[in-house]
Amino acid sequence: MRVSFTFLTVLLAVVFSSVTAQDLSQAEQFLQAGDFRKANTLLSQALKTNPQDKHALFLRGRARAGLGDFYGAISDFTHSLEADSTQAEVYNQRGLAKVNLGDDEGGIEDFDKAIKLNSRLSTAYTNRGLAKYNIEDLQGAYFDFSRALELGPADADAYFNRGVVKAELGEFVSAIDDYSKAIELEKNDATLYNYRGIAHYSVGNLEQAIADYNEAIRLDPEDPIKYENRALANSDLDNFEDAIADFTKSIELNDEDPETYYLRGVIYFYLEDYDNAIADFTEAIALDDTNPVYYDNRALSRAEKQDYTGALEDYSQSIALYPNDPETYYQRALVKISMNNKYDACLDLKRAEELGSEEARAQIRKHCK
Repeated sequence: MRVSFTFLTVLLAVVFSSVTAQDLSQAEQFLQAGDFRKANTLLSQALKTNPQDKHALFLRGRARAGLGDFYGAISDFTHSLEADSTQAEVYNQRGLAKVNLGDDEGGIEDFDKAIKLNSRLSTAYTNRGLAKYNIEDLQGAYFDFSRALELGPADADAYFNRGVVKAELGEFVSAIDDYSKAIELEKNDATLYNYRGIAHYSVGNLEQAIADYNEAIRLDPEDPIKYENRALANSDLDNFEDAIADFTKSIELNDEDPETYYLRGVIYFYLEDYDNAIADFTEAIALDDTNPVYYDNRALSRAEKQDYTGALEDYSQSIALYPNDPETYYQRALVKISMNNKYDACLDLKRAEELGSEEARAQIRKHCK
């Protein structure tokens, strides 16, 4: 009787300490539906009966990651691996949690282990590629994204990721090919058209770039960056009215980007609309008063309107911010000459010459004794 009782006790312990298949199945359904909170609650309750269940720990780790609790997720994945260190997907998910915390190197170590255990785990290559991209290992990222595509299945994100890396490596034509393949798989993704447009723009395919920006804007008309990108292409094609309209729309959507005001101001300056140019450069300066280029361009516009005092103030502020630009000294010297202040002008010309300005040398011969 004693032996039977001991056997029954052991049997009951096994029954009550296991996490049921029904719990795991229900948790999987919650995860697939994106209901991470319910999955976390269910699995936390189930793990009270067996805190060492590797599958439940893995699933709760995914739930916690979905909730943004990456430290908790890493803890669960680590405990799952302590129970079974041969789980490639657990290393993969732990690596992803580490990357989300900014630990790209730690993530790469986990992705390496996942790939060593399962060399055909395409998501591990993708994740490692993203981590390598974050640490600016572009060649390593290129390899990993390519390997993920070799393993399949065909995935728009994988083509897009590799396209981004190719573009950063200067391989714009090849990047266009990857973006095009991504678009074939995901025709309604505005980001893909925008990035392909940027690649077309980078190789001088301005009409194709504008066509892509048009589609990107059609799909996502509330993104100011897309209008700004199209404006740049229109500007290069001398479609200045269209460019101004796009910059204006970009500003309507986001009036806190100084660069957009600056770029629109440049077009106004080119069109000799100096009042609007000055207004835009002034807005840019109000948003970022540390960029000397904004002061330089406002000074040029003011000089065109013969506001030499205003131009002089702007050039002086630009020099205070960046004292090693020979062009700024040279332009300030020209303003001082226009104000009949040749002595100070010659000081600026000599400084511009010291910094390497050939134009200043010619002006010194003309104005300075």
